[in-house]
Amino acid sequence: MIDHVRVLAAGLLLLVSIAGCDMFRPPVPDVAEITPSADSTPKSVPEITFAETDWPWWRGPQRDGVAAGAAPVEWSSTKNIVWSAPVPGRGHSSPTVVGDRVILATADDSAQTQSVLAFDRTTGEQLWETQVHQGGFPSGGQLHQKSTNANCTVACDGERLFVAFLNHAEIHATALSLDGEIVWQTTLGPFASKFGYAPSPALWGPLALFAADHRDGGFLAGVNRLTGEIVWRRKRPAVATYSSPVVAELGGRPQLVISGGEQISSYDPMSGESLWSVRGTAEATCGTVVWDGDLVFASGGYPQSETICVRADGSGEVWKNRQKCYEQSMLAHDGYLYAVTDRGIAYCWEAATGKEQWKGRLSSPVSASPVLADGHIYVCNEGGTMYVFRADPGKFDLVSENLLGDSSFSTPAVCGGQMFFRVSKGGQGTLYCIGTAESEALTRAE
Repeated sequence: MIDHVRVLAAGLLLLVSIAGCDMFRPPVPDVAEITPSADSTPKSVPEITFAETDWPWWRGPQRDGVAAGAAPVEWSSTKNIVWSAPVPGRGHSSPTVVGDRVILATADDSAQTQSVLAFDRTTGEQLWETQVHQGGFPSGGQLHQKSTNANCTVACDGERLFVAFLNHAEIHATALSLDGEIVWQTTLGPFASKFGYAPSPALWGPLALFAADHRDGGFLAGVNRLTGEIVWRRKRPAVATYSSPVVAELGGRPQLVISGGEQISSYDPMSGESLWSVRGTAEATCGTVVWDGDLVFASGGYPQSETICVRADGSGEVWKNRQKCYEQSMLAHDGYLYAVTDRGIAYCWEAATGKEQWKGRLSSPVSASPVLADGHIYVCNEGGTMYVFRADPGKFDLVSENLLGDSSFSTPAVCGGQMFFRVSKGGQGTLYCIGTAESEALTRAE
């Protein structure tokens, strides 16, 4: 009898060691929906403004990873580096570039602080650092080993910066001025962390839009850009998934689209009203939805592998395959869909049919998303090697391989003829401005 008790106790200890204390955690409180009213609907909010030479938010000015201009296709530690600057802490936040500033989010794990940083776009000098939170980080068992406590890419409306962090088991949104002063902070709702928090905000009209999908019941929220008031909040499936929302003009109207929870879903960005939902992708996705005309594309994830195309009116699936871009977003361009999978395989598919045009092998693993600039696709693997290949549906044409650092999870920003790229070497983060002498002169002239 004693032996049986010992075996049972040993089994329980093993289960706890594998699952951690999280198996005993209480569920987080359910979030209440908020419906917009006439009083809460924002009025007289300044329009969102940015220059052609800016990269104002996640995936760039068009929200799809496509840059307005070109960038160098070759560089090294001694070639085409305009400047480099040390970045304190850790984060996968991608650079946001507006006016004369480059903005990043970062976290100091030892001090448990989450901050926003600004660098001078021309020189790389750090202009300011604003601490947004301290303490309240998720436990080690609630954060993926590849993740950080600063994954969200900052969004800018021309006057304010918007960011969200997971802290004290809640998602908090913060607005800052371009000089780093905190304008407002709002608690969006509770969050049960499995691997951490990833989504970046989307800006549309008078609202900043935030996603917070988690395993105890996620939500989407639309927040007044001026005041931080939650204008609307809608429940989402109780699934741990990580994709950012994006707003696109689809089917003759703006739609907020997001994948995850084994569905691609569309909402009215002004009210949060559900427009349509199509079953597809996977339980967990990380990439941001892309589109081409009235076709919408998403990929995931965990546990199944699937890339899917659906109609933007929600009428159903067009095609799908068994490839997986779990962490990466894809690129839709000129009637073709380009993707790089977790295993470092680049694909080109015909957007309307899903027909495979080609595939090419890069080295893996890959977590960052590709960026398209002047006919070239840039994508970096986790080891810091940036591959450049042509956006050519006829063949896979690798142009160059460029190595900086020994670790990279952050997607670059391309604007004003330059690339802003966050990497790490030996645990020390660095922000690079990559450009030619001509692009540097153009930036100084502006």
